Amino acid sequence: MEALILEMIEAFKGLSYFGIMLALTFEFVPAELVLPLAGFWVYEGDMNLYGAIIAGSIGGVLGPLTLYALGRYGGRPVVLKFGKYFLVKEEHIDKADVFFAKYGGAVAFLGRFIPGVRTAISIPCGMAKMNIWKFIIYTYVAMLPVTAIYVYLGYALGPQWERAGAIFAQYANYLLIPIALFLIWFVFTRLRKRKI
Repeated sequence: MEALILEMIEAFKGLSYFGIMLALTFEFVPAELVLPLAGFWVYEGDMNLYGAIIAGSIGGVLGPLTLYALGRYGGRPVVLKFGKYFLVKEEHIDKADVFFAKYGGAVAFLGRFIPGVRTAISIPCGMAKMNIWKFIIYTYVAMLPVTAIYVYLGYALGPQWERAGAIFAQYANYLLIPIALFLIWFVFTRLRKRKI
């Protein structure tokens, strides 16, 4: 399956930066493959580093937008019926619902960093009819640093770009600590506002 996806991504290379965006539009195509490979294309001199990062970040918003639309215009019954085609299970939707109920619109940002929630979080945002521009901005801001790291790793590793996922996973906890601190601060200030 991974070999088939890689062939598909390679076909998108002919479309340059648009190809990166297009590949990431499909939620079943893992960003962990697309972005380091884009970094390798930068290494080969076929693309510019900043262009690949921007294209990857935009593509990282287009994919979640499809799930947002599914939630907004289809509701839970349609999501449960067609979610499997986007690799979204009912348990993912349930977790994302709980997370959305607790933290509101900011989940479009925070949910991107939580395994088991990150893919499905767009659905409750859509079902709650969250402002689409807020959703896009939160998603882009969350995707930009992750995209930059993956693309840079692919560029730095060159022909060994496939190691990027393992390296990212090794240091992911260090990235999650500041996010966790932000989450604690966000919850604390929100509770404080409610008391006032």
